[in-house]
Amino acid sequence: MSNVKIVGIERIQKKLKKNVRLDDVKRVVKSNGAEMKQKAKGNAENFKGHYEGKRFVPPTGTLKRSIELAITDKGMTAEVEPHTLYGGYVELGTRKMQAQPYLKPAFDEQKVQFRKDMDKLTR
Repeated sequence: MSNVKIVGIERIQKKLKKNVRLDDVKRVVKSNGAEMKQKAKGNAENFKGHYEGKRFVPPTGTLKRSIELAITDKGMTAEVEPHTLYGGYVELGTRKMQAQPYLKPAFDEQKVQFRKDMDKLTR
């Protein structure tokens, strides 16, 4: 979906090599990924539904149920994403439907906690 760049990663990497075991980093990645998944699902509870022509279609919960967490790169990456074809349309909106963001707000909130957790590992 989007790329994230963390500024100052070199300094963190040097500190991590000195002070932290890789298992601790993997634990932080996994726990923050799980928290982000829950936040995204929580955001998905606020969907308003949409119109098909003049007919209002209430949300079914399918998108919320499709949000999953995958741990990749030997535990160094957490991927939270929906497994529906229309997840991006809901997140970003269309010309006929207003955006109803659920992933970006969850990410923006979780990245603050992730940085705090990683900082704790480097002390």
